Amino acid sequence: MKLFGTSGIRAIVDKDLIYVAFKVGLAVGRDNDSVVVGNDTRTSSDVMKCALISGLLAAGARSIDIGIVPTPTLAFIAGEFDAGVMITASHNPPEYNGIKLWNPDGSAFDSTQQKKIEEAILSNALDIAPWSEMKPGKSRSGAVEQHVERILRDFPAKLNCKVVVDAGGGAAAEVTPYLITMMGGEVIPLNCSHNGMFPRKSEPTAANLAELMAAVKHTGAVVGIAHDGDADRMMAVDDRGRFIPGDALLVILGRAIGASSVVTTVDASMVMEEAGFVTRRTRVGDAAVSEELRKGGDFGGEASGSWIFPGISLCPDGIYAAAQIAAIASQQRISGLVDRLPSYPLRRGSIINDGLDMTGLQDKLVALKPQSIETIDGIKLIFKDGWLLVRASGTEPKVRLTAEAKSETRARQLYQSGVSIMENSIGRTD
Repeated sequence: MKLFGTSGIRAIVDKDLIYVAFKVGLAVGRDNDSVVVGNDTRTSSDVMKCALISGLLAAGARSIDIGIVPTPTLAFIAGEFDAGVMITASHNPPEYNGIKLWNPDGSAFDSTQQKKIEEAILSNALDIAPWSEMKPGKSRSGAVEQHVERILRDFPAKLNCKVVVDAGGGAAAEVTPYLITMMGGEVIPLNCSHNGMFPRKSEPTAANLAELMAAVKHTGAVVGIAHDGDADRMMAVDDRGRFIPGDALLVILGRAIGASSVVTTVDASMVMEEAGFVTRRTRVGDAAVSEELRKGGDFGGEASGSWIFPGISLCPDGIYAAAQIAAIASQQRISGLVDRLPSYPLRRGSIINDGLDMTGLQDKLVALKPQSIETIDGIKLIFKDGWLLVRASGTEPKVRLTAEAKSETRARQLYQSGVSIMENSIGRTD
């Protein structure tokens, strides 16, 4: 049984997940004396947090609860402790919850640390500390203010512009508006009150942000900012009310901070190399990008909206990214930046996974005659004029397909070829 996916533990809330939270607390508390804990706005977050803190305290650790905060805030504050734990299921629907574990440098627990936690939980080898070693749980305020104060040091100029913020009812509902206001911007809020039922779908995709796109056009704002439930993600809408693709944001943000070396994932656009960045690619998931950035790099991220600024933390920081995109938009039209970027047709989709034999699948995909094959994460076929990636999702029982090419016809052809092979092998399209 594997507990961890590409970004922590996630599942629909039930008694098993709450029991897992207690056992994760025991496992983390056994090896870390001081642990800071935060949560997003989900209706189940309090019970999950109480279960986890009970495990920490039962293990003899010191637990400090900082309340409802964005994940990047929790990861930033974790620098003062031995570890950090965030109760969140990120962009998943409200019936889900989960756990993300953080090191003091803001990086997610790596595969070795996760395996140690899993083995301790699944072997039932965990025990509680003697009563004489148990400590009282504590709470602390001011974490958001600390995080915002650190971000403001990098953005001294006043914005003097309108910014629409759609927090989706999540943990950034009171944080990003506060930050943009402190930067001198006029905030037009959407879904900026805590709401564990999420007034819009939490994942900040184009399909879920119609209200934000309309608001930017209606108000004459220079940019629209959107977060997921725990605000480790940030996506944006330009001054013309257009959703900005994640691959374009990766280039725009990287250039804004003067990055030369960038870490991104295997499914990001080939535009990264063409934009002049020295690019290192990892398996999909912000934890993989964070782990690679430990070896060096100026900036990292993935097209789903996770942006990592190593100068502040190795955690994806949607709050810092919001400040950065607002600062850019206050100086020049984001729409112009987007339009000047090279772009290629890119198609993404998924198929229900009814059982996947990656070895057998690779044999079938080779029939497409790629120039080369990469297996960093799934199977990536490289062609002269594009690429096709087939990989199992780390968070859902699906197989993801991504195709990019230098023409729409070729991108569609690569994608449909992958779909046909998948449908004949494992299941049906989403």
